[in-house]
Amino acid sequence: QVQLVESGGGLVQPGGSPRLSCAASGTIFSINTMGWYRQPPGKPRELVAFITESGLTDYGDSVKGRSTISLDNAQNTLSLHMNNLKPEDTATYYCNGHFYDDTMKYEAWGQGTQVTVSS
Repeated sequence: QVQLVESGGGLVQPGGSPRLSCAASGTIFSINTMGWYRQPPGKPRELVAFITESGLTDYGDSVKGRSTISLDNAQNTLSLHMNNLKPEDTATYYCNGHFYDDTMKYEAWGQGTQVTVSS
């Protein structure tokens, strides 16, 4: 079983470039994929970005070109660097992962970290 804990959220000025982190702990035999999702107020949860253990990445249209996702396999830490944030980026950001234990694949979610973009 894996526990995910996000950090790095808070109040950000428009145009700011915060860096979010997600620390994974527990028994991890291997990582399939990890990703970031966000849920703006009054809107459904949406994909921000995901990354495979081998380093392949994909991004949601809303952040493509101004965000970078990375995975430190040695430290089991997922990061998201966002550039030039806008008020519409305000959301709760969730860390997600798909992992393999010794017998099966399973999913884990973090509790989320709030990012508020406001002047």
